Amino acid sequence: MIFSKEKELKKEIIKIGARLYHTGLAVARSGNISVRLDDKFILITAAGTALGNLKYKDIVRVEISSGEVCGDIKASSELPMHLLVYKNLNARVVLHCHPPLINGYFAVTSDLKALTFETKLYLGEVPVIEQDTPTITNPELVVNALKGNNLVVLKNHGTIAVADKFSNALSVTEALEEAVRSTAIARIFKKDILDDLDKAIKEDLTQGIAFEMFSKEHIQAIVDLVNKDELIAQKGKELDLTVKLAIKLDGSDKMYKFNFEKGKIIKLDFDVDAPFVISAPANVWEQVFLGKLDSFVAVTQGKMKLQGQLGQLSKWYVPFTRLFGIFKEVRIK
Repeated sequence: MIFSKEKELKKEIIKIGARLYHTGLAVARSGNISVRLDDKFILITAAGTALGNLKYKDIVRVEISSGEVCGDIKASSELPMHLLVYKNLNARVVLHCHPPLINGYFAVTSDLKALTFETKLYLGEVPVIEQDTPTITNPELVVNALKGNNLVVLKNHGTIAVADKFSNALSVTEALEEAVRSTAIARIFKKDILDDLDKAIKEDLTQGIAFEMFSKEHIQAIVDLVNKDELIAQKGKELDLTVKLAIKLDGSDKMYKFNFEKGKIIKLDFDVDAPFVISAPANVWEQVFLGKLDSFVAVTQGKMKLQGQLGQLSKWYVPFTRLFGIFKEVRIK
C-alpha cells in the first residue's frame, strides 16, 4: 500500500515540477518540492535535479524526525527547511521556486502593492525575509512567517508556499507572480504609481489597555471601535450591511455574534447561530489580532474556517476589511 501511495505522490511531484518549468517559475536546476508521505516520512526532490525533467529516481524518501535519507541519492540542500515546516506546521506540501518577476520586484522593494481585489483577498500581506546566502540558513524565520501566510518571499532567492495540496501551493505562487506583473504594467502607465499606492495607515498600538484574547472585554472593545468608525458607518449604509456574523475560538466555549444593522453592531450575542461563522484555533486568532494575518486571506488559505459562502460575504468586502483591520487596534495580552 505504501509503495502504491509513494508512486502516486512521486507522479504528482513530477507533474508539478513540469508545470513550474513550463510557466517559467523554475528554470535550470533551481527550486525543490516535497510532500508528506505519512506521519514519519516525506518525499523530496534530490539535490541538483531539474524540476522540469524529473524522474522517479530524482525523488527521495526522508524520515522527518531524524532527517535520514532512504537510499544513496542526496536530498535537496533545502531539506532542513522542508523538515522544519513539516515538524511545526500542518502542511502536506512545500513548494520552493525562483519566479523571475517576484525576485526582480522584491530585490528593489519589500512591499507588495496590491492593485486587484484578488491579490488582497488571496495573498494579503506577503512576508518578505532577508536572504543573504544561496541556501536558506535560518529556516526558523521561514516557518514563523508561514504561520501568518501560506506564501513567503525570500529576498533575492525565491518563494516558499505551503498547502494541503500542490494545486493550492502553485495557485498562490502564480497569483503573486501575476500581481507583480500587474504592478510592473501599471508602472509603465503611471511612473509614480509605486510612490503613494495603497499606503497602510500605521496605528500606534503601544498605548492603551491590553485585553485577554477573546474575553468579553476584548470583543466589546472591538464593537465600540466599530460603532465609532466612519468608514464602516458610511459603507454599512450604502451596502446595507445588515447581517449576523459570528466568530469562534476553536477548542473553547468562547463565541460571539455581531448583529449588524446598516453598518452598526446593535447587539453582541454569545452564540454562533448566524449565516456566517468564522472559527480558528488560538494561534491563528492571535496572528489576526496582532495584525500579522488578514482574516479574508486566512479563510481563502484554509487557516480559518468559514461557515457560509465567501462570495456572499465579499459583497461587504470594504466594511469587513475595515472591521478586520480594527481587530488589530485593540491590544491583546
